[in-house]
Amino acid sequence: MNQPPNENSAAIETSYRDYLEGLLNNDRQRCRDSFEKWLASDAELRTLYEGLVQRSLYEVGNLWERGRISVATEHLATAITESLLNLTYPRLFARPRQGKSAIIACVADEYHQIGGKIVADIFELNGWNGYFLGANTPVRDVKAIIEEKHPDVVVLSVTLSFNLDAVVSYAAEIRAAFPEIPILVGGQAFRWGGRERFDHIPGVRCLTSLGELEMWIKNGENHV
Repeated sequence: MNQPPNENSAAIETSYRDYLEGLLNNDRQRCRDSFEKWLASDAELRTLYEGLVQRSLYEVGNLWERGRISVATEHLATAITESLLNLTYPRLFARPRQGKSAIIACVADEYHQIGGKIVADIFELNGWNGYFLGANTPVRDVKAIIEEKHPDVVVLSVTLSFNLDAVVSYAAEIRAAFPEIPILVGGQAFRWGGRERFDHIPGVRCLTSLGELEMWIKNGENHV
């Protein structure tokens, strides 16, 4: 039996480092081998998202910000990661449906969409329908799909801190148009603060981890 990933395990740290090296060297097969080992383990799927996918992309992003890798390398790492996420689908859609739905979108000029895709996957993993609209979605299109789908929640994803103004604007506009729908905001941009920027918008909650998101899905979908 495969042992579940454990942050305190030297073997898991070695596996993570092997995956990261694969990303940085554009070695798709090496990354796939590591990804499939994590996927085949007995761990929760969220462990793979947090311990392998998020962690590696945060490290790739930090290397790019410090000038240690090129934009091309960062983009290739993102492309490999996004392709591998499709391998999780058999486990995602095996759960019974709950009759609930979420719309997830990245705001205008936000082209980092893997975080939003993972959020949509977490909803699917918990039996919801996760409608992910992708990167750089105009607010008018978000409102149009809300009108069409009547979701139980709207989620706005942001990776870069300079896009926080756009998220605040989107949240305010969606709240004005749909005052009863809960709005969640989250993403890597909030690692350095920013939650307080939504204090003046009722019905908006900022989540900073997938654990918080799952807790909201399971226990607090009617309480924002």
